[in-house]
Amino acid sequence: MNHSKAITSLFDIEYPIIQGGMVWVSGGKLAAAVANAGCLGLIGAGSMKPELLRQHIQKAQSLLKGEAKGKLGVNVPLLYPLAKEQIDCALSEGIKIFFTSAGSPKKWTSYLKNQGAIVAHVTSSPDLAKKCEDAGVDAVVAEGFEAGGHNGRDESTTMTLIPQVRDRIALPLIAAGGIYDHRQLAAAICLGADAVQIGTGFAATKESSAHENFKQKIIDSKLGDTKLMMKHIVPVRLLDNDFSREVERMESQCSSKEDLVNYLGKGRAKKGMLEGDMVEGELEIGQVSSMIKSIPTVQEYVDQLIASYNSFKA
Repeated sequence: MNHSKAITSLFDIEYPIIQGGMVWVSGGKLAAAVANAGCLGLIGAGSMKPELLRQHIQKAQSLLKGEAKGKLGVNVPLLYPLAKEQIDCALSEGIKIFFTSAGSPKKWTSYLKNQGAIVAHVTSSPDLAKKCEDAGVDAVVAEGFEAGGHNGRDESTTMTLIPQVRDRIALPLIAAGGIYDHRQLAAAICLGADAVQIGTGFAATKESSAHENFKQKIIDSKLGDTKLMMKHIVPVRLLDNDFSREVERMESQCSSKEDLVNYLGKGRAKKGMLEGDMVEGELEIGQVSSMIKSIPTVQEYVDQLIASYNSFKA
């Protein structure tokens, strides 16, 4: 596979592919399957209390094959109050790769590096990417607004974002947002990325902990069925349902932040993505959901992605 070795060498993985650390979707089973396929698997700590995170790390480690050519890491959204406890829990279980997001890269990078960890931080602008480099991270994830879940407010697309970040930093660069198949992988590398991070594509695999109803809704989705919402609270890309339409209605009527927060309540994402309520649940997913037409295993997905990329480049 023709690509920069910056990321594969940094993380000691076979392919320049990182699985996004998604809430309620990327547990130990998915992360292990991705690692076994030669990529970097991330456990999404955002929806986990420390002891549940510990269980998922141990489960993932138990599922790793002896010949695994990938690695395990943890994604920690820094906006959550238990971030420090999650970090210490992961460190105690031998995790040495951390992806941090939704907060300042200065907050925990030095702490993690002093523990011998590799740190990547997720950002959405060239200026913030430079701040990540100045904070001492090992790699930067530049995420365009096509991505699912929590997102940047400025709505910069991946194709616009990656070249500008590449021009600002010398660090290994990972492109995220709107990447699902071999063509998008090739485009990201041509734009200056050393690797890609894929969320939605891995959410729609058999090993993902997403509810089957959610996986089916991903398959059924069409272009335009996702929208970036709640920019005045925490921007998030949502798949169309009754819940997202009510959020859209409230925003169009200039509802207060307090009213929106009260409507959101607690547990909406769990209700939708994990428990399968496609009406009232919060469904976080990327724009590439409209490209997905089946639910493969992780190995099948990675094998097809790499084979198609190699044929495409040839």
